[in-house]
Amino acid sequence: MNDDQLLRYSRQIMLPDVDIEGQEKLLAAHVAIIGIGGLGSPASLYLAAAGVGTLTLVDHDTVELSNLQRQVVHRTDAIGRSKTASARDTLLTINPEIDIHTIERKLEPEELRELAERVDVVLDATDHFQVRYQINDACFQAGTPLVSGAAIRFEGQLSVFDPRDEQSPCYRCLYSDATDEGLNCAENGVIAPLVGIIGTHQAMEAIKLITEVGETLTGALLYYDAKYADWRRFSLSRRPDCPTCSGPRHTR
Repeated sequence: MNDDQLLRYSRQIMLPDVDIEGQEKLLAAHVAIIGIGGLGSPASLYLAAAGVGTLTLVDHDTVELSNLQRQVVHRTDAIGRSKTASARDTLLTINPEIDIHTIERKLEPEELRELAERVDVVLDATDHFQVRYQINDACFQAGTPLVSGAAIRFEGQLSVFDPRDEQSPCYRCLYSDATDEGLNCAENGVIAPLVGIIGTHQAMEAIKLITEVGETLTGALLYYDAKYADWRRFSLSRRPDCPTCSGPRHTR
């Protein structure tokens, strides 16, 4: 690291659990964020600021006025632009030293698997079950940790699915047969700070995975009820008949 980097990341480096070695791991890491909306916005802001060296942003959508209530990586003058381009510009003003790749289209399952193979961690910040299933399957095929978040109305949840851990369940173990009907912000609404709370937790879990600090949410589901400031943690187990994770694990 150069002198500017030592100063920029000094508050992290002074943490004994991180130190220079941990910061160097962050600088060498590559994280993919799929969905640059309510969850992907705060997650990307903190991963960029923390010094994750390479980010790949995936989103096929454009910025709309209704997004700005909660998707804090986008600005009013970005309305009509692609979300990935808007986010890239904002993130580079925060940390111009990182590399940012953008993918402005939906990825097919094979493309998701190829992306998962190229990165160290994948963040699922989407709001569609079928896409989440595809991301989950791609990560388990590639052997890449997945940080999954969701937020709707006043409720949020977070988990880590890590195919490197033989005991880790996957997203299909949590939701084996779910549909997208009626389960999105456009139809149900969402309180603005909630996505920030869950999205920043996703960034924290990604940093812990990269630096190997602490204990991640692998095998657990963290649920948050914003109305009552109530956090609950539940244990998750592998389903023996899960089509994604019941067989042999891929190792990287």
